[in-house]
Amino acid sequence: MDPVTTFGLNPTGGNALPDRAQLRRIITTKLAAHGLLPQDRLAELGDIGPLLSGWQMSGRLGIHHQCAADARIQAFLDRTLSGGGQAVPRLPASSFVLDRHGLARELSLPEDGSHHETALLSSYRLGNGVLHNPASDRRTTQGSFHIAEGGLPIPADKYAVPNAVFARMLAAALKAPAEMLRIPWTANWGKPAECFTTLLLRPLVVPEVPGQIPAQRMEVRFIAPGSLVANLDFVESIFGNAGDPFLPDHDAGLDPDWTGTTGCVILAPHLTSLTKKELGLPHIDAANPRQKAEGMCWSDPTERYCRRSAS
Repeated sequence: MDPVTTFGLNPTGGNALPDRAQLRRIITTKLAAHGLLPQDRLAELGDIGPLLSGWQMSGRLGIHHQCAADARIQAFLDRTLSGGGQAVPRLPASSFVLDRHGLARELSLPEDGSHHETALLSSYRLGNGVLHNPASDRRTTQGSFHIAEGGLPIPADKYAVPNAVFARMLAAALKAPAEMLRIPWTANWGKPAECFTTLLLRPLVVPEVPGQIPAQRMEVRFIAPGSLVANLDFVESIFGNAGDPFLPDHDAGLDPDWTGTTGCVILAPHLTSLTKKELGLPHIDAANPRQKAEGMCWSDPTERYCRRSAS
């Protein structure tokens, strides 16, 4: 584990000052590989610019295939949601992969600026780093835990969600509005780049006991619309960046000390506009007692899912 690319720390202690010029070259190259770099800027990459552009257009870069962790998550979704009468949502195979510490932080501000603001988040470059201020900061988890039905019994203090409703929410989460997909680094371009950003984490679950048991880690995939890349800067600063998920070296399935657990976090604040009716929740007259108690039903067709009266 390289402390610089994983945590942004010097091996001898203290923060490793980011080489912003190097990060900018990496970002420019990745955008070119995805076909998101303006044609008039390909010359910045020298001979590799047109080469990447051509390979991207021909599909030879392979960026439309899922990495191993995403394939495991997709297999679970396919098993769990198939047979529900609708297509199973697919995780985005093509995304801006944050494969080293510092990329998310650099992407969270314009290429030529030190401030970026959206309806959800404001970011500022400071002398000692970057400050991210969310428009709202929820400090309670009450009402936050919704569990899809079909597995183990759902505890009484959690909200039970029909599988079909979860499938519709997941499909909507992966269809973020264009303005939410815009990467802040490209905000001042004539045509800002729009895509999802993704991050692989390998949090420590079982600490090593020398001579007894090795350290064990799980794997977690974070998926965020481009405008929310600052959120991935936050989580990688806590748990570390586990590198490129497409490389065998970072495939948990090949790690004997993997716990066998894979998690997935998808940021989708645009879901707050969805109504209970369009997600498929029943009318209150057709709801069961638990759905009525938890507000998992509707009487007003315009009632939003995220504004339940239940507490």
